[in-house]
Parts: sequence; structure tokens; C-alpha cells
Amino acid sequence: MAAFLSPFFAPFLVCLLGLALDRLLGEPRRLHPLAGFGALASALERLLNSAPQKAWRSLILGTLALCSLVLPLLLLTIWLSAVLSGFWLLLVQATALYFALSLRGLAEHGLAVAQPLQRGELNLAREQVSRIVSRQASALDQQGVAAAATESMLENGADAVFASLFWFLVGGIPGVIVHRAVNTLDAMWGYRNPQFLYFGRAAARLDDVMGWLPARLTALTYTLLGNRKLAWRCWRQQASQWDSPNAGPVMAAGAGALNVQLGGPSPYPQGVKQRPHLGGTNPASADTVQAAIALVRHGTWLWLAVIFAISGLVAVVAGL
Repeated sequence: MAAFLSPFFAPFLVCLLGLALDRLLGEPRRLHPLAGFGALASALERLLNSAPQKAWRSLILGTLALCSLVLPLLLLTIWLSAVLSGFWLLLVQATALYFALSLRGLAEHGLAVAQPLQRGELNLAREQVSRIVSRQASALDQQGVAAAATESMLENGADAVFASLFWFLVGGIPGVIVHRAVNTLDAMWGYRNPQFLYFGRAAARLDDVMGWLPARLTALTYTLLGNRKLAWRCWRQQASQWDSPNAGPVMAAGAGALNVQLGGPSPYPQGVKQRPHLGGTNPASADTVQAAIALVRHGTWLWLAVIFAISGLVAVVAGL
């Protein structure tokens, strides 16, 4: 028992507790730290990016905005990690991970789409999918709604679950908080339009860098837990066709693991975007959305098992 409570098992205990808090409490309905961070980021963006700027000036202002928002969090979390120890450090780590995770919220958003689809309530399913994707939901048919929700489950599983676990294990509280902040800024500013093309570039590039390895570990997780042969082939052959260096492997491997066809033409407010097809040949459906949720959940259990095994191996090697 003493060995289990040793520092070697602390990362596993924090991950387990963070996931337990997420399962029991879900996303905070009010006063979520990410909501406050997003409001602050929006205010700063309006202040610095309200008028058309030259490309170099917009790039500099966006980089300054990124640093102004992220560096204080980095310094604060480094200080917390230095002054806390024992039970209080474990508690703060688990709380930080809980706020960064969104496994239960991911499942709730996915089921809110899948269940109306199963009942044949297409309009309600369109309304629910519009909350999690930027596509023009009113133009989506039943298969399009299911495909959009499935893609969201797979991609957000990487960003909001596995990347959070990865960055906690690599960098503790600073790692998980900084990654979540950068990922949030990329979601807000990482658009390729006149307003954000240069202003959001620093946030988008930093998010690409921080997400590179977690995305590939997520793709590996999906591959191991699904149709392995098809997932591996889709990952190798289709990922590079996607416009995002990190979403490509995640989406291709996930679609192959589920043996479902994703991607393809998609309606957006600006028009139809032609995207490459990913995965197998089976059409997306409500069952596909639920299968994607299950894939992320099973992947989380796999990660916990691996973290526990590595912790035990390190403890044995250290002579405990």
C-alpha cells in the first residue's frame, strides 16, 4: 500500500482523480475557468484587432496577445507547483486536470445528436450538432449530421481528453493549463479569414506544435482499439490529405477504426468546402456517433492502464 501511494504512482492517481471528477461533476455550468479565459481573450482581441492591419503588424499584435494571455498562466502554475507539496499538490493537480478534461461533456454533446437521429428527429439533431461544429447544420441530411458529430467526437477526443492527459504527464499543472489555453485561443483565433489570418497565426502554430505528439498518440489509440488494419491504412494513406497536420492522423485513424466514411463535401456559411474522404465505406449514422464516444472512452481506460503499468515498472526499477 505504501508503494502504491509513493510519488511514482502520483501521476496515475492524479489522472484517475481528474477523470473521476469529470465523470461525477461534468463540465461546470457556471464560472468555468475556460469561459473566463475566453472572455478575456475576446476582449483583448477586440482591443488589438478591431481595425484592418498590415500583415506584419497583425502578426506581431497576435503574438503579443498570445504571450499576454499565456505567460501569466505559465508563471502562476510554475509557482503553484513549486510551493505546493503532498496532498495539496495532488488536489490542485487533479482539479486543474478536471477543468482541462471534457470526457463527460464530449459524450453528452454526442448523445444529444445521436438520440434525436435514432428517433428520426432530424431538425433537433441539426440544432444539437450546430452547437459542436461550424458547418451549416440546416443543409445537412441525416448522414451529414451523423458524420459531423462523429468527426467532432474523434477530434475533440484528441484535444480535450488525450492531449490534456499527455500534457499533464509531461509538464504537470503548467503543461496541462498552457496547452488548454493555447488550444482555446486556436479555436477562437485560428481561422483563415481576413480577420484572423495573421492575428491568430501564432496561436495556431503553437497549438500545432503542442498537439503534434498527442494527436499521433491518439491516432495510435484509435488504431489499437478499432479495426486495426483499416485504421492503419487510412492513417498512412489519408492523413496527409487533410488540411490540419494534427487532425488528419486523428480523423483518418478514427474513421478507419470505426470503418465509417467521413470527410467529403461539407456546407459552411461561406459555401461548400470540398474535403477528402476519410475512413472506410460505411455511411455515418447515430450508431457511428455512439461508437466514436465509446472509442474515446475505451482509449481513456487504455491510457490509464498504460500509465499505471509504467508507474509500477518505474517503482520496481527504483527498488520500491
